[in-house]
Amino acid sequence: MTKFNSPHATNNTPPPRFLPVVEKLKSSYKLWHEYHELVPKTQKYSLGNRIDNLLIESIEATVTATFLSKEEKLPWIRLAIRKTDTLKVLLMILWETKSIDDRKYVALSMKLDVAGKMLGGWSGQIAKQNSPAKAGEK
Repeated sequence: MTKFNSPHATNNTPPPRFLPVVEKLKSSYKLWHEYHELVPKTQKYSLGNRIDNLLIESIEATVTATFLSKEEKLPWIRLAIRKTDTLKVLLMILWETKSIDDRKYVALSMKLDVAGKMLGGWSGQIAKQNSPAKAGEK
């Protein structure tokens, strides 16, 4: 394919925009991708790969939720929350076993904490929107 008919040939087209929580998870994955290469082999292909998969699954669940109706979003958001929470615990184990240094652990944990708060806020907002109104409320 020549540069003239390539979809990425011009700099005039902005990259696609995602919800802030998807952007945060995406940037977390990009950071993790750098770190994963540095994890010792004893952890890289077990815990490291599981962390990698959980991050991808969190992104997948979050992106899926963005395309669903209000009524269908909540289970996918909750799935992303569960995966992100598990991810945080496994990352902590990786750090506690000295397979990742303090600086890397803090940098990635902070991104995941923000993403977790965003997912939690989204979950609460959707739950509130989907709940039946209390008697007397309109």
